[in-house]
Amino acid sequence: MTSSYDYESIAKMIDHSLLNPTLTVPELEAGCALAVRYDAASVCILPYYLARCADLLTGSTVIPSTTIGFPHGGHTTSIKLAEARQALKDGGRELDAVINISKARSGDWQYIREELLALTQAIHDGGAKVKIIFENAYLDDTAKIRLCEICGEIGVDWVKTSTGYASSGATLPDLELMRKHSPARVQVKAAGGIRDLDTLLKVRAIGVSRVGATRTEAILEDCRKRLGLEPIAQQGQ
Repeated sequence: MTSSYDYESIAKMIDHSLLNPTLTVPELEAGCALAVRYDAASVCILPYYLARCADLLTGSTVIPSTTIGFPHGGHTTSIKLAEARQALKDGGRELDAVINISKARSGDWQYIREELLALTQAIHDGGAKVKIIFENAYLDDTAKIRLCEICGEIGVDWVKTSTGYASSGATLPDLELMRKHSPARVQVKAAGGIRDLDTLLKVRAIGVSRVGATRTEAILEDCRKRLGLEPIAQQGQ
């Protein structure tokens, strides 16, 4: 049976995640090299290492990215904006920002809108794109829908399910809901629990354009195997 995808289309869905706070410098360096080797969409790295990451990705098609207000979202807006400015200075081209979960659970949508608008404007003014992390594990469907509406109104680039640090990550029902209630121009990113190619293909079918993953190598080697391509892991070794 002819596949409905090719290697590049799958590789360019993956934001290779290097956000575990225990990762060592050699592990961060190796993670950046892996993303380049497999031609992933981006590397989403611990903020302090973003400038080095951007240097390592120079000359590749892999985008340097990092997080804002991660992982709990409770930072003040001014701190999130300072983080965004630093990330832009360090070469970040896509920034994943966590909403104020407490404010969302409290129904303070004016606060949420004002913060997300400020972040989106600052990041877009800096020539980068923004992904807004909802942390769906802590929200009901009404809140998720309201967030999709707000993000659509202010023109964010992606809405994203989770940080990967909550009690659960991306679920198919949540992704279907987010895709349904977001304008076509707003993309959807799945994070937390995307550990194999079959799961990636399921979320792709819903309309997800990006996934956060730590198992990038395993996913993409499986993709290459199914497509009859040579394993990258064996190239140049």
